[in-house]
Amino acid sequence: MPGRYLAVGIFIVAGLSLFVLGIFLVGNRHEAFSQHVLLYSDFTDLDGLTKGSKVRVAGMDAGQVTQIHVPDSPTSRFRVQMRINEQLHGLVRTDSIVTIDTEGVVGETFLSIHSGSPGSPIAPPDSILQSKPPIAISDLMTHGLGVMDDADATLKLLGGKLNTSLDGVNVAVQNANDVLVGLKEGKGPAGMLLRDEKMADQIRDTMTNVQSTTSSLKQAASRMNGIVKDIQERQLPEKIDGTMTQVRAASTEANSTMQLVHQSLNQALGPDIDGVTAAQNISETLTNVNAATGNMAEDTEAIKHNFFFKGFFSRRGYYSLSSISPGQYRRNKLFVNANGRRSWFTSDALFQPGVHGTEELSAGGRQTIDAAIASYGDAVFQHPIIIEGYSDAGGPADQLARSYNRAFLVRTYLEARFPFVAKNVGVMPLSSTPPPGLNHDHWSGVCISVTEKK
Repeated sequence: MPGRYLAVGIFIVAGLSLFVLGIFLVGNRHEAFSQHVLLYSDFTDLDGLTKGSKVRVAGMDAGQVTQIHVPDSPTSRFRVQMRINEQLHGLVRTDSIVTIDTEGVVGETFLSIHSGSPGSPIAPPDSILQSKPPIAISDLMTHGLGVMDDADATLKLLGGKLNTSLDGVNVAVQNANDVLVGLKEGKGPAGMLLRDEKMADQIRDTMTNVQSTTSSLKQAASRMNGIVKDIQERQLPEKIDGTMTQVRAASTEANSTMQLVHQSLNQALGPDIDGVTAAQNISETLTNVNAATGNMAEDTEAIKHNFFFKGFFSRRGYYSLSSISPGQYRRNKLFVNANGRRSWFTSDALFQPGVHGTEELSAGGRQTIDAAIASYGDAVFQHPIIIEGYSDAGGPADQLARSYNRAFLVRTYLEARFPFVAKNVGVMPLSSTPPPGLNHDHWSGVCISVTEKK
């Protein structure tokens, strides 16, 4: 009997070990245990983009598309949710552009996030980035047809103008010949002048110059005739017309193909035998996926607090301020400690009005923050730091939003300026009411709190 208990115990321990190993392997494969940032972008046409498609930041694989919200009407846009690695978050700025690209002409479709300008702030989590619609091949073909039509019209116009110019040159030469014949026969006042030898010599010199000029004109006319003849021999207008005919035929065939594709899509997206459309099936599938994802998140959260895994997740930094409300923060003895190291700053000492009416850190504010961090010494990089934001302007919602923005600006500056670990720096918007026991009943600005690890 004891041998049976031992075998059962070994079997249970082995099964649990395999289960835990499977969780870690699957989690590492899908980067479930890596820190990510969720961002959004809107598109009118997805151009083949699906859930699970790759997301690249500055050409480097950074994550994948986690969710696509289907619009309710044709005038609405698709809302695409992206999950990118926290290590590449610094390249994504508020003026970054998101485009839908393909690998080659018919390769895999992916999202590409282009790096923003260095002067723009880092895009905060859950922010919506600007998008640029993809370029359609049909638009390029239509533009090419327009260019070819313009070239054909230009060549035809050029041929007409050349013919008119040559006719004018021939008429001028003929008139000059008629005048010379009349002068030689002594007709008219000019012919009478030719009887004077001196005048005749002058006129002969003038006529010699005229003949030289006429010869040059004839040569120019001959060259123009040669150019026109060469164009006609090469049959350039006919070739251009033939090319345009082929291009129009290809365009007609492409339009027919697109009509067949649209017809196939309408049949595929139409209602089935039960009267359920493809959009309804997709919506139901997305709802089921969201429910499964929520269950997975709850299971993961339960594993974090399990007795066997609590130490592992704690060392990896999975406990953050995202799950703590401002009210809970004010009552937490870990964060609210009268003997803790704190630096209080007023809003005037740190911020100045921005370009679009928002606040931004001033040059003096940066120097003030640098001095405060330097006063803590090198040990400050080993402790968690909480940036508490305060604001007393406007209603409750305005105070909460502005206090969060102030704390976020300071955290972004600290992470860019000093070698802080991202998981060790958190923000907490507290409106205008600091935690009790800190000798500050009301505040408008920022407080940097250095917290001892639990």
